[in-house]
Amino acid sequence: MVELGEEIIRLEHVYKIFGPQPQGRAFDLVKAGYGKDVVLQRSGHVVGLNDVDFSIKRGEIFVVMGLSGSGKSTAIRTVNKLHDITSGHVWVDGTDVQTLNGPALQAFRREKMGMVFQHFALFPHRNVIDNVGYGLKIQKVDKDTRDAASLKALSLVGLEPYAFNATQELSGGMQQRVGLARALASDPDILLMDEAFSALDPLIRRQMQDEMMEIQNELQKTILFITHDLNEALRIGDRVCIMKDGLVVQIGTPEEILTQPATGYVAEFVQDVDQGRVIEVNEVMAEPQPLAPNLSLRDALTSLDGRSGAFTVDDAGKPIGLLTLADGLRVTGLGSDDVSAALRTDFDTTTPNATLNEVYAAAGRGLPIAVVNEAGELTGDLDPRQIMEEMGRVESLIDMYEREVFM
Repeated sequence: MVELGEEIIRLEHVYKIFGPQPQGRAFDLVKAGYGKDVVLQRSGHVVGLNDVDFSIKRGEIFVVMGLSGSGKSTAIRTVNKLHDITSGHVWVDGTDVQTLNGPALQAFRREKMGMVFQHFALFPHRNVIDNVGYGLKIQKVDKDTRDAASLKALSLVGLEPYAFNATQELSGGMQQRVGLARALASDPDILLMDEAFSALDPLIRRQMQDEMMEIQNELQKTILFITHDLNEALRIGDRVCIMKDGLVVQIGTPEEILTQPATGYVAEFVQDVDQGRVIEVNEVMAEPQPLAPNLSLRDALTSLDGRSGAFTVDDAGKPIGLLTLADGLRVTGLGSDDVSAALRTDFDTTTPNATLNEVYAAAGRGLPIAVVNEAGELTGDLDPRQIMEEMGRVESLIDMYEREVFM
C-alpha cells in the first residue's frame, strides 16, 4: 500500500454554471437548494458543479466517476483552468489556480501537470518521439535533452522501439500509450486523465490500466482520473468520488463504495460489481487468537469458543499448526488429550491485501486461513464463513436500497 503525502489538490465549495449570466438567477437557485433540472427550466443555465468539495493527497490515484452530465469532466477542467468557476476555490499545491491568467497560468500548467485525453490528440505529421517531446519543445528545451526525456517516458510505457515510427503506424492502444508518455515526459507532479482509456477495446483498456498502475508504483505521481466506468474506478482508485448532477454523492475507498454505499444511487451502481475482486481480506478477517502453549486438547477445544479453528504459532509468531473443532473431536474420541496429535499443517495462508477472489479456492476447503504479514507473522484469522457473511451483508444492503426505491 502506497503511503500518501500531504494534500496537493483541493476543490473548495466549487460551483460552475454554464450560461450567459452564471452568477445571476441560476446561481441564486442553486444556492437555494434547487436541482439541475429546475435551474435549467427556470433560468436556461446548466449546473456543472454544485458546491463540490474534495481533496487529493500527493501520490494518490483519485478517481471521479459518474454518468454523462454528472460533472466529472467539468471538475477536472477546473484544476487546470480549462473552465473558469462561478464560485469557490481550486487549490493546487498551495496556489489558487483560478486566479492565474496568461503566461502565469501557462507556466503553471507546464510545470505542474500533464493531461491525457480520451482521444489521443497526436500530431499525425510528427513521429512518436516528437509527439512525446512536444510539450518540452514548447518549453524551449533543447532537442537532445527532450529526446532523452521522451525515450525515458516511452520506455515506461513499453514503446521505446517505436520512437521513430509514424503515429498512424501504431494501434489505438499504442497511440494512447504515446499520449501517456507525452504527459510523463516533462515529469509533472500531477497527471490529469479525462476518460483516458474509454475509447479502447476492453482487453487493451485493462492492459492500459495495468501499465498505469505499474508506472504509478514506480513514479508515485498524483493522478486525478475521470471515468464513467465503475469497474475501472474500483480497480485503479485509491479513493473514488461518485458524482451525480454536479453534486458529490460519496467519496471513499473502493471497499467503502462497494460495501457501504451511502445512497440508493450508489447501491444501484455497485449491484453488478463482482464484490470478491474488490473486498480485501483485511475487511473480513478476525483478530488472531492463537492457542496458548501447553494446553491439553480438551482445554484447547474449549478455548475455541464457537470458532471453527485456531492456529498455533512459533516463537516468532508464525503459524505452524491448525486445530479445527472436527480434528480435535476426532482425536478426543480416540482417547487422546494431546493437542499435537490433532494439529494439521496443510492449512492455507494469505495476506491482508489479498482480495476475496484470490482466496476463494482455499476457502472452498472449509478450513480457517492464516492471514500473515510480510514477515510471515500471524495477523488475522479468516473463516470461510466470514467471506459468505460479508458477501451476503452487501447484497442485503443493496436489496434494501432497491426496495426503498420501488416502494
